[in-house]
Amino acid sequence: MKQTNAKLILHPVRMKIIQSLINGKHLTVQQISERVGNVPQATLYRQLNTLLEAGFLEVTAENQVRGTLEKVYALKQPSIQSQEDLKKLSKEEHLQLFLLFQSLLIDQYENYLKNHDIDLIKDGVSYRAANLQLTDQEFAELTRKISDFLLEAMNNEPSPDRKSRNFATIIIPD
Repeated sequence: MKQTNAKLILHPVRMKIIQSLINGKHLTVQQISERVGNVPQATLYRQLNTLLEAGFLEVTAENQVRGTLEKVYALKQPSIQSQEDLKKLSKEEHLQLFLLFQSLLIDQYENYLKNHDIDLIKDGVSYRAANLQLTDQEFAELTRKISDFLLEAMNNEPSPDRKSRNFATIIIPD
């Protein structure tokens, strides 16, 4: 029975593999192993192959090392240069991109929680889902206002008074 993509990447070892490759990293099995922790090598290879077969990973290079072939892995991501490219993606490719996006958020939140002195309130940590009843015009106006506020904030230069924060949005119609 074929697993859904969500179940496929929610496996703890596969999730760690994906998280280790986020932000365009290209890593060997040895480098991935160092990042995912205490995982037997056979398990790591099995999970890498599962992600390769599902189309989440690709081999970007093969290096000859001491008589063996060392593969370099990366997340497989379609080239999206325009809205037309986005429209050409299959439903499966859209789901894979969304799952990778979620993996990135999980990784960022996990890294935040690893800090010793966390204060969820002071740090402004928030996650929520809100169902909004809007006409198309109201929705367009809301997204324009949010975009304007975000662009203004994204233009802020780093300073000792400013703290880097990640802001993510997901809009899914019913």
